[in-house]
Amino acid sequence: MTTHHLVISMLVAIGLTGTAAIAMADVDDAAAMDTLKRNNCTGCHAIEKSKKGPSYKKVALKYKGKADAEKKLLDMVTKEPLVKFEDGSEEKHKLIDTQDPKELKNLFQFILSR
Repeated sequence: MTTHHLVISMLVAIGLTGTAAIAMADVDDAAAMDTLKRNNCTGCHAIEKSKKGPSYKKVALKYKGKADAEKKLLDMVTKEPLVKFEDGSEEKHKLIDTQDPKELKNLFQFILSR
């Protein structure tokens, strides 16, 4: 089983499925911001304003109401997909330094609740 599949299995086991989880769970904003800062996500993203990458507000709007929102975010931070920026440049999205399902769940809920 690949690391990505293991993480997905763990997320499903703790209930990270669909956007309904967002409304029911309490998000620890401070812990999510710590994860974002520790991984230098804030170098490309901000909550309200787009930087090199989209704002988390834009990300939340993009995935609003989509059952696979958390999986899409998981893929983004665990598979290094090629991302294209508004200026036309492209690069691989950086990997996150955690596989802790609770930390990932909190992070995704934080992003999707903006």
